Amino acid sequence: MSKRKKYRKFSKTFKLDALQLLANSGKSKSQIERDLGISPGLLGKWEDRYQIDESNQSLTASDMVAAEREIRRLGRELKIAKMERDILKKAVSIFSQEEEE
Repeated sequence: MSKRKKYRKFSKTFKLDALQLLANSGKSKSQIERDLGISPGLLGKWEDRYQIDESNQSLTASDMVAAEREIRRLGRELKIAKMERDILKKAVSIFSQEEEE
């Protein structure tokens, strides 16, 4: 039986409220984390990961997080394209050898 640590999941509404509290209360991150009962450093991670969309009071991914996701997606796409290229090179090599014989 493995002992896996269970992580608490927080709703976007809770994260939004916590980030708004950080922006408007004047309290420190550590004080807010203690008041809300969340792990030390978690509020800073949320601050890095999300930005508050003032128009509809919701959380959106920060520009940095969105850019990192796009980089990962492009990396996967590039890996697939390279594999396809290598397969095509091998196929051309095989077919060109058959024509010479």
